[in-house]
Amino acid sequence: GEILAMVNVPEFNLNEPFSIEGEVQTNQDKLNLMWRNGCINDTYEPGSTFKIITTAAAFEEGVVSLKDRFHCPGYKIVEDRKIRCHKVGGHGAEDFAQGIMNSCNPVFIELGLRLGSEKYYSYFKQFGLLQKTNVDLPGEAATIMHNPKNIGQVELATISFGQSFQITPVQLATTVSSIINGGNRVTPHFGAYVTDEKGKKVKTFKYETTEGIVSEKTSETVRMLLEKVVSALLESVVSEGGGKNAAVEGYRIGGKTATSQTLPRSANKYIASFLGFAPADDPKVLGLVIINDPKGVYYGGTIAAPVIGKIFENILPYLGIEKQ
Repeated sequence: GEILAMVNVPEFNLNEPFSIEGEVQTNQDKLNLMWRNGCINDTYEPGSTFKIITTAAAFEEGVVSLKDRFHCPGYKIVEDRKIRCHKVGGHGAEDFAQGIMNSCNPVFIELGLRLGSEKYYSYFKQFGLLQKTNVDLPGEAATIMHNPKNIGQVELATISFGQSFQITPVQLATTVSSIINGGNRVTPHFGAYVTDEKGKKVKTFKYETTEGIVSEKTSETVRMLLEKVVSALLESVVSEGGGKNAAVEGYRIGGKTATSQTLPRSANKYIASFLGFAPADDPKVLGLVIINDPKGVYYGGTIAAPVIGKIFENILPYLGIEKQ
């Protein structure tokens, strides 16, 4: 649960603190923009990184297995809506591992429908998504979620692949951490201890941990699947935009890409992101990078995954995690 780094870019110039882009009226507005911590103050539609949560809920509930087969024609019809996959021509026949490697929307819509709105919502509660993380920083925003009474089949379908609701980046990182670490949700925090002037520890902080978020078996399965996304072990499958761009030589990395469209959809603006962790079989560190409104190429696997790859190249040796 310890936060090693948290960065918002662009940072402001200390010599010219009020030279900020954007529509602002007063110096106070500019100060608010400068001091805003998007990692905890702002919510966003997570997109395909949220498929990790759908996967965990589906395995916990027993509505999917690794042997299940799916067919993607490029869309799935839910009630009166035709909900498209990012691959217009479809992925065709695929098993579940291929479905998550392909980041195939119809596969995850099917999982959401199998779970049903009531059961899926109960997993939101179980995973802690409906509460704030209680990170030790001010101004944390809450999850923006449908009222359970208003979750119909279409809403359920879009939630299952990470759209039509919003969470904070720190909430996503905290929840996925609990899913891949064996099921323990730890309150994220910067503060570890207080020392006196001689460096002696005078107080050690303790943070709440909720156990049993998921079973060890589900946790192990999710780790295995997310390692496949990054390493593309099934050679016949090319993951969405290339989750393998986050690969670091000598280390086993797990993770998931996302490319989500912001509102209004007609503006054609995107959020590219990648959530990764290492080592994949025994996670010690997790990273999440989110790129708002990228210009040109906007796929998470292409532009966000390499950022985490570079960070891990530095941080894993620094933390003393040996190559495998």
